[in-house]
Amino acid sequence: MDILIRKDKNNPLLNRRELDFVVKYEGSTPSRSDVRNKLAAMLNAPLELLVIRKMTPEFGMQEANGYAKLYEEESRMKELELEYVLKRNPAPASAEGEEDATEE
Repeated sequence: MDILIRKDKNNPLLNRRELDFVVKYEGSTPSRSDVRNKLAAMLNAPLELLVIRKMTPEFGMQEANGYAKLYEEESRMKELELEYVLKRNPAPASAEGEEDATEE
């Protein structure tokens, strides 16, 4: 899987970077979490502050277009992002997160 960042825009008003990217892959479309892990590694950024907003595969091609946001602070991310988007981009598993999941 290769990721090419087409556009990297800094948005100081919302304390985030906005990224347009293309994922080229072999076989089936990679999962959102796989793309998110690789994108965070490429950007040398914390995984919990990266949100993939959308990822759309191109028909008949082995690539997908995507849009991601990299926040500077977790509090700002939770304030701006919709709840369903945050559920699609869960924080890395920790002992604290597992306790919260059992309470629901």
